[in-house]
Amino acid sequence: MRAEPDRERARTTGRAHVVLPAFNEETALPVLLERLAEAALTEELTVWVVDDGSSDRSAAVAESGFGGLEVRVVRHAVNLGLGRAVQTGLRAALEESGADDIIVVMDADDTHDPGLIRRLREEIAAGADVAICSRFVPGGDDRTAPPVRRLLSRGAAQLFRRSLAVDGVRDFTSGYRAYRATLLERASAHWGDRLIEEQGFACMVELLLKLRHCRPVIKEVPLALRYDRKRGPSKLKLRRTLVQYLKLLIRDRLSPAPYRKL
Repeated sequence: MRAEPDRERARTTGRAHVVLPAFNEETALPVLLERLAEAALTEELTVWVVDDGSSDRSAAVAESGFGGLEVRVVRHAVNLGLGRAVQTGLRAALEESGADDIIVVMDADDTHDPGLIRRLREEIAAGADVAICSRFVPGGDDRTAPPVRRLLSRGAAQLFRRSLAVDGVRDFTSGYRAYRATLLERASAHWGDRLIEEQGFACMVELLLKLRHCRPVIKEVPLALRYDRKRGPSKLKLRRTLVQYLKLLIRDRLSPAPYRKL
């Protein structure tokens, strides 16, 4: 959707709150948090690790300290799924964020480059409300991902681009994004606990679909996915995710738009 022409967009120069939904990422987290600590030398960062009922030492690893990096750990007693983990992380970050801050969501498996946080911040400082790390713009690359996963991501991208009216988006399923904190506050004030209802990977698409009612400006930056750095098995279930995507599309078609301006 296009931005409202009468809305002034202030520069966003504050802190980046980085939300990491983590389920059994004991092996990947140390490397990722070290790289985030390097990024924190030039960026104001707070990292929120959401331990989603892990059976390994993910939470303990996150709490062990990484070169002065500010890490907060939020725990789910049992595994509730990616959607609930993202929702918990967003809520925790919003409670601490200021008007000039951004909230970044990225995977905890070390396949995303923390160096892109600066680029995401620049896009939002220039006027975007959402900045997406995209595999499907010039400079983006997903060749390190398994063929089945590439097929799913590319197929979903084509399906959603044809079915949904969301300007500026090619990579609907990317898990690496930055949001203007004030945008998420407006959306959360309207939807509350229903801001994210999907439990699985479809939650990232669902959040975009709800945020589009706020008429955000959305920009994409190239993402070179580093699936070759992934240390554990994929948690994506192909059939279940396909069903979630289709149900989400149907629900979006049947759901009325918000009754008031967001």
